Amino acid sequence: MTEVTVHSKVCGFTHKVRGKIEGDKIIIDIDTPCEKVKKMSHMEVPMMDLFDIKDNYVMQKAQEAKCSVTCLVPCAVLHVCCLEAGFLSKSLVENVGNVCIEF
Repeated sequence: MTEVTVHSKVCGFTHKVRGKIEGDKIIIDIDTPCEKVKKMSHMEVPMMDLFDIKDNYVMQKAQEAKCSVTCLVPCAVLHVCCLEAGFLSKSLVENVGNVCIEF
């Protein structure tokens, strides 16, 4: 299982994104106070649907939930999926630590 925390300081929310691989899908659950992001929780993301930035399951669900274009959660979900699927090295991200956008 992979877990990340998203600190969305602009909107004031903190989200916990958890993912676990099951067969050819990654099951994503999101603990969040945001009503829009709640609509994205418990996704079953097909592994082969992670490669395109525009046409993928996660971005489709974010659009359906009417997430803001600046919402960090869809990006975090994609990171969790890639980590669970082995497309991104867990040891690499552990060594790097936080990913952030600074203003």
